[in-house]
Parts: sequence; structure tokens; C-alpha cells
Amino acid sequence: MRRSRLVVFLGSLLLAATAALTGGAAAQASEAAATNYVALGDSYSSGVGAGSYISTSGDCKRSTRAYPYLWAAANSPSSFNFTACSGARTDEVLAGQLAPLNTSTGLVSITVGGNDAGFADVMTTCVLQSDSTCISRINTARAYVDTTLPGKLDAVYSAIRSKAPSAHVVVIGYPRFYKLGQACLGLSETKRKAINDASDHLNTAIEKRALNHGFTFADVRTTFTGHEICSGASWLHSVNWLNIGESYHPTASGQSGGYLPMFDNVA
Repeated sequence: MRRSRLVVFLGSLLLAATAALTGGAAAQASEAAATNYVALGDSYSSGVGAGSYISTSGDCKRSTRAYPYLWAAANSPSSFNFTACSGARTDEVLAGQLAPLNTSTGLVSITVGGNDAGFADVMTTCVLQSDSTCISRINTARAYVDTTLPGKLDAVYSAIRSKAPSAHVVVIGYPRFYKLGQACLGLSETKRKAINDASDHLNTAIEKRALNHGFTFADVRTTFTGHEICSGASWLHSVNWLNIGESYHPTASGQSGGYLPMFDNVA
């Protein structure tokens, strides 16, 4: 084969290979875009604390700044059902959020477990009462996480898999709340450390149950590092006396900078 023909031949092969690769990537992108996406869970998924609440969501306070809404806006799935609701426990997820799931559901996200473990009461106790009372309440929550929560999570995860057998399910955890080791108004270092340790304990339990069901666990503690309360660049509300329900929830920056990237990486 002459040199000129060889060059043309190799060039044709390269173009064909490039077309095949880009065509495959386009097909994968198209498949991802066609996913039927359902967003389940509690206030960390509904977007409490981020503002811009959808009026029709009522007390569920679903936000257009929450990570599920942001992901859907960026990826244009073929359908998007946003049923996450402020205050939801595992029982509420089972009773009121799973209806959109079906055999064509391709992607599911969920945060749940914090309310079951008594998150709001733990934080109220720790803000208003002594170190010892705070730690006692946290220990009660940790015992619940060890003994009761795993079965509650199993029930939710099994129901999701039963209703959406082909879905890629992403279970997302909770951030650590406080930056430690520096002066900070409000809670004592003892309380802050105990709260962080309790969040770690909860995340460990949730991750174990998620992996046992073959689901993906997304750990937002990495993205929130450096953005905890007391960091000077917090992505979490501290106590908000004007809107107490937003206390200890992600801000809009926490949703877009903390939750969205972790979900996007594994969705």
C-alpha cells in the first residue's frame, strides 16, 4: 500500500473510531437524560433551609434550591417526581412518598433516618440544657440507631426495590454540624463534639443498611468539611429563632455545594 493511501486509510479508521466513541457517549448521555427520577426523603432532601419553597408543597417545604430539583433542572430526566417532605420519618416515607415508583423508575434519591432518631429533640435539648443532659439525650438516640433504626431502614429500602426493581438508588447521609477546636459562640465544645459523633454514628448505620440492599451511599461529610457551623463559611443554619424549623438545615449553598455534587457524582 502506498504511503498516501496508508495515511488515508488510517485517517478513516481514526474517524470511525472517534464517531463510535462519541456516539456511545451520546447514547449514554441520552439514556441518563431519559431516566425517570423520584426524590424521596426528609427535610434534607425537600430543601428546608434553602428558601424558594414551591407553594403547592405546603408544609413539606420542597425547594427549587434543593439538590433533587437542581439535578433535575440540569439533567432534564424524562420524568421527575419530588415527594420528599419536611419532618418525614421512615413510616411517612412508606405511607406517603412511594406512589411514583414503578418498573420504569431509573433513579431514586433519599435521605431518611434523622427524624426517626429524634434529631429535632436532640438539638433542642442540647441548645437549651446542660452538657450532661445533652449527652444523655444523644445516648438515647444512639441506642435507637443501634436497635430500632436498622429495621425501619430495611423496610423502606425493601419497599423501594420492590416498587422500582430497575432503579439506581442513591442513599445520602447527613453532614457533621460543627467545626471543632476553635472558639465559637453557642454550644460548648463538649456538646459540639457529641453531636458530630452522633451524626457519624447515624451515617455509619445508614450506609451499612444501604449497601446491604445494593444501594449507593453518598457521604456529604466530605463536601461539608470546612463549611460546618463555627467554620466562618457555614453551609448550615445555626439556631434560627425567627424560623426555628430551618435550624441545623443546609442553606441554599449547602444544597448546591454540599449535596448536589455528591449526588451528581453517583447518579
